[in-house]
Amino acid sequence: MSEQDNLEELGKSALARVAQAATSAQLDEIDTEYLGRKGELTLQLRKIGSLPADQRKDFGQAVNDIKVRITDAIEARKKTISGGEIDAKLAAEAVDITMPGRFYRIGRPHVLVQTLAKIKDIFIRLGYEIVESPEVESYHYNFEALNYPLDHPAIDEQMSFYINDERLLRTHTTAYQHRQMEKRKPPIMVCTMGKCYRVDAVDATHNHTFHQVDCFCVDRGITMADLKGTLYQFAVEMFGADTNIRFRPDFFPFVEPGAEVAVTCSICAGKGCNVCKGSGWLELAGAGMIHPNVLRGAGIDPEEYTGFAFGFGIDRMPMVQHGIDDMRLFMDNDLRFLRQL
Repeated sequence: MSEQDNLEELGKSALARVAQAATSAQLDEIDTEYLGRKGELTLQLRKIGSLPADQRKDFGQAVNDIKVRITDAIEARKKTISGGEIDAKLAAEAVDITMPGRFYRIGRPHVLVQTLAKIKDIFIRLGYEIVESPEVESYHYNFEALNYPLDHPAIDEQMSFYINDERLLRTHTTAYQHRQMEKRKPPIMVCTMGKCYRVDAVDATHNHTFHQVDCFCVDRGITMADLKGTLYQFAVEMFGADTNIRFRPDFFPFVEPGAEVAVTCSICAGKGCNVCKGSGWLELAGAGMIHPNVLRGAGIDPEEYTGFAFGFGIDRMPMVQHGIDDMRLFMDNDLRFLRQL
């Protein structure tokens, strides 16, 4: 069989495959196999140099004719196939507008973040300036400047997380008081909030890491009545007008006199339960009149100025608001619980 006959058979084979192709991808494969840079017809053109001189022109013309026929056949077949492929693709990607929409859950602030924001809003409206304070604190500001005696149990390493002999994770936000008094002159109305850390047994109402808010006010003529009025106003705005609030004498090194502040337990409505330990009250804050030694240590004359201070745990507030009996639920990251709040 001559080269010319081989060429004709090659052309017939290619055109037959084009006619049988069912997809555009198959046609692209045929195009590459016959017309590509390393395709069958390209190889045929490279044979021209080895043919007798009188056959070269006719052979080259025949190769080009077959190449044109294959190219035209591929283009024609593509037009026939592409219409069906487009229809099939549109059918496969069709959107059923009668189907119900997908529900996408929207993120929202954590319940403790919501509580912090509400507390901040209340105290700003009461005239307090919100300040930042460090979580890693010095022994001086955390204990010494707040009139703690050297034998106080809170100073013991078993009660606090010490980093070294001089620095520890703050055990209360009250540690910021002396820092503020050193650089300000009365009148002062300042508030801070954030995390605190203590070596404490974890139970329904206690944790080793918790949140506190601490406020103090220093000016001429400040009395215990101002403290009680401030805390009562806060309790009403935070928990509602029907909230009952209780003051009882208590001792804190940095205040004199001191008081424990509690609100009615919302879990049992004051009847007594395991959360309030049967008392019907949830302790909310420690408060009192700033000790003269604290004022004097910050360069404020206690004969001229007086002040009150209070600090309370934030984690217990949403417990009161939502009737939750275990604060550990706030940090368990169970979305089934958190989404309810």
